[in-house]
Amino acid sequence: MIARYSTAAMRQLWSDEHKFSLWRDIEIAACEFWHSQGKISDSEMEEIRSRAQFSVTRIEEIEKTVQHDVIAFLTNLAENIGPAARHVHFGLTSSDVVDTAQMLLLQQAGALIDRAFVSLLSALYQFAQKHRDLIVAGRTHGVHAEPTTLGLKFLGHYAELLRARERFLHALEDCRYGKISGAVGTYSQMPPELESYVLAKFGLKVEPVSTQVIPRDRHAYLLQAIALSGQALYRLMQEIRLLQRTEGREIEEPFQEGQKGSSAMPHKRNPVLAERICGLARVLLGYAATAENNIPLWHERDISHSGAERIILPDATSLLEYMLLKSAFVVQNLHVHEDNCARVLAATHGLLFSSRALLAITEKTGMSREEAYAIVQQAAMATWENPQVGDLRSRLERDARLAALKSEDWDAVFDARSFLQHVGKIFARLPAPPQSAFTASI
Repeated sequence: MIARYSTAAMRQLWSDEHKFSLWRDIEIAACEFWHSQGKISDSEMEEIRSRAQFSVTRIEEIEKTVQHDVIAFLTNLAENIGPAARHVHFGLTSSDVVDTAQMLLLQQAGALIDRAFVSLLSALYQFAQKHRDLIVAGRTHGVHAEPTTLGLKFLGHYAELLRARERFLHALEDCRYGKISGAVGTYSQMPPELESYVLAKFGLKVEPVSTQVIPRDRHAYLLQAIALSGQALYRLMQEIRLLQRTEGREIEEPFQEGQKGSSAMPHKRNPVLAERICGLARVLLGYAATAENNIPLWHERDISHSGAERIILPDATSLLEYMLLKSAFVVQNLHVHEDNCARVLAATHGLLFSSRALLAITEKTGMSREEAYAIVQQAAMATWENPQVGDLRSRLERDARLAALKSEDWDAVFDARSFLQHVGKIFARLPAPPQSAFTASI
């Protein structure tokens, strides 16, 4: 999956080469602590630093025999370091290295994801501002409700994705922890000071109470934030798909030169990118559920989480980055058909204005709300059934019970802009797109 749905930077980040380089750096940092305590000589420390090389191919070859990736890695390091390798991994257990490196990988993946978040948020904000005043039909239950604007529709998605990003960053910070505390978290073979020294070098905090592993509620929280981000993208892309339906075709995702929509029907211009993102959002939900099931490990640790995490962590982070970037591309290149927006707005023959008619009748005639509602509903139902005889306005204007309302009153009732006088205030509530929280290179 990673090769298909990830950027080159994300693929490199989750590569074995990069993973083993982090393992090596953690092992060297632990040796540096022992060196500072006089346990490793200057010459041996220099040998460890300069000769701690590895080969992914060689590690894979060794692992075929030992059936343990960390042992295979350490064996390959020892082949290259020589006698000083006896100090490497001294007092540590595998998860000290693996879990700590994995949290570093998540931080690095998070930085790439945040940049993709910012790209999409910028695209959404610009689109919303550009179309702030473009009036379109609002819908509830899929049925015309009241007028809204295309910009306001997309501003809602912008606001939701701002929240999604905030949740993601909070969850990512909750994963800024490492552990180097030994086989069951008691520091039996090393002092806590070693852990503090190593983690500080990598910008990680000390897990307050670890077992052999970092508690998996941290990982589950991050996967939940990723899944919620996916659902926000799902809702955005579903809106685009619905607005692209042939009957309305108010907006349309980009259809590139040379692109084909169907092997059988040459006319097809399908919302394939939006559909793809909706489908991938469902995958993220499954990954979140798997992460939750990884929380209740046996006692101080079992290995049931490990195999799953080798799939769900690279895949979930890669998928979310891909979905954000692809969504940004879709939004940046959306086609807006303003004439279709106007046509769809008029398709229900004035029924979108029924709420304003109800209020105007109540205000101008002194009728009770129930009486006014009955009159408007009767006219609305007749319009649904036989619009050729008259739209909602003409039916209400012909009703003798409503003689108190003049032509200018009906003009105000059936003016879509009268519904939207506060749209600017809604826009003013939201900040401009943020900058990425991460500035350093990955």
